[in-house]
Amino acid sequence: MFTLTAILRAKPGQEEAVKAALLKVGAYVRAHEPETIGFFVTRSADDPCVFVTHERFTDRAAMDRHNNGAGSQGFFAEAGDLLDGTATVVTGPEAFEL
Repeated sequence: MFTLTAILRAKPGQEEAVKAALLKVGAYVRAHEPETIGFFVTRSADDPCVFVTHERFTDRAAMDRHNNGAGSQGFFAEAGDLLDGTATVVTGPEAFEL
């Protein structure tokens, strides 16, 4: 398995629009990306502008297809200007599964 975690910060006042765009990505993944086997979004309890995606793929190639696909590209086209700075992204092979 291969994972990607992204920390995104919405500009103040744009939190709900960023959340809606992330939900669209999730719906797209569910319908079109069978090799994306997990896509979760957390919204910080301490800072409502902060969102974290937790994404799990069958392999790196599946992650690359996801990142270059319509769902992810559509998110950044829709929400890119609503984000405060660039995303912090960590990717790598899964080291442990519960």
